[in-house]
Amino acid sequence: MMKIPLKESETIELKSSFQDEVIQSLVAFSNSKGGKVFIGVDDKGRVLGTIIGKETVQQWINEIKVKTEPSIIPDAEIIEDKGKTIVVLSVSEYPIKPVSVKGRYYKRIGNANHLMSAAEVANSHLQTVNSSWDFYLRPQKSIKDISFEKLQKVIDTITRRKPDNNISSVEEFLLKNELVKGDLITNACYLLFCKDENLYTTIQMGHFTSETIIKDDVSSSNDILSQIDEVMSFVIKHINKEIIISGRAENTERWQYPLEGIREIILNMIIHRDYTSPADSIVKVFPDHILFFNPGSLPNNITIEQLLSNTYVSTPRNRQIAKIAKEMGLIEKYGSGIKRVLDIFKDYKLPQPKFELIPGGFAVTVFSETRANGIKKTDLKTDLKTDLKTDLKTDVIDKQIISLIANDKSISIPEISRKTGKGGTAIKARLMKLKKAGIIRRIGPAKGGHWVVISN
Repeated sequence: MMKIPLKESETIELKSSFQDEVIQSLVAFSNSKGGKVFIGVDDKGRVLGTIIGKETVQQWINEIKVKTEPSIIPDAEIIEDKGKTIVVLSVSEYPIKPVSVKGRYYKRIGNANHLMSAAEVANSHLQTVNSSWDFYLRPQKSIKDISFEKLQKVIDTITRRKPDNNISSVEEFLLKNELVKGDLITNACYLLFCKDENLYTTIQMGHFTSETIIKDDVSSSNDILSQIDEVMSFVIKHINKEIIISGRAENTERWQYPLEGIREIILNMIIHRDYTSPADSIVKVFPDHILFFNPGSLPNNITIEQLLSNTYVSTPRNRQIAKIAKEMGLIEKYGSGIKRVLDIFKDYKLPQPKFELIPGGFAVTVFSETRANGIKKTDLKTDLKTDLKTDLKTDVIDKQIISLIANDKSISIPEISRKTGKGGTAIKARLMKLKKAGIIRRIGPAKGGHWVVISN
């Protein structure tokens, strides 16, 4: 006899009666790892039982079939416990994802059903058809928007590593890696080789002397290969290096953090980030720790525990980008990056980096020896939630402003204020920031002039 569970889990849902939430759970299980719904058991694990007639279970199954797309048909089992009837509805992971109920998509995370975002729905479908977002053509971008100089450098790097590749031309490389279709280019091609700066890959970098005081800030909207070097250079610029006098002919240099580990984090951050998110990546360098933040959650419902124990199946979010990065020698093999980071920091005698899912995305924090040797820790999670939510909100609003200006060059500050929901003073400050960053420009006087988007 099937054992009745006492609590809900990633694959178990308890319901006192058949209702729409039952179908939502079955859909969430279908979009995840499969699972069972026990009807007649409350969420405390107490057996209440349910009253069913001769056709009741079949009617439930028919309702589930009609309300889901593609239709799912669960297995049903009736069990008795101390004279009370319980119905168990079971589904396996569905091969064609995502499954919806009444046009809404759910996935199972922990012991709860979560409504999937548009990006999650799209990624789920792409994984089903063995593809990824970066394979898709970049709207309104063509081969004239990429730098052949950047492209040739990548080809040269791959050829040096693999002389037998026999890449005779850039055209052959583009076709071989499915980066073009006629004159059109894929998202991967644009992100790797874009000729000009763009707002799809922005990384905000800041050097902080305290949690609230910023000393240096830089924004990068370059191609992602250039961004790897730019972020690495920024971090090196703002961390310490000491000279260890050993008594030998040459003294030893020791950086505040292992540069190999920092580069591995940056590589993972840029190559595997969710580029469908409108939010920016963030790097914050503090005196005793560094925060790396990416928008979007971990792919395929990977948990932090699975990440740290290396007990997950690695499926690159951006398969085209990851493939080229691997051929260039930037990554060794898929799914090995986090383990390498952990091993490097352990060998460097520094605390294990902290990996967190926080509102809006995924964060990695590394700590220096000063933090390790007893400096008082603040509640990092709370600080991150507050700080990053503010940063991300700011980024979204800035992009709203840029979009409004692009659509109406004569738009006024009160109109921007009304459409964004922000006060006039706040809008003026944001406009000033965008002007200083060289993103927008004001032509003419306050009255009668107009805005120009320089870089979007």
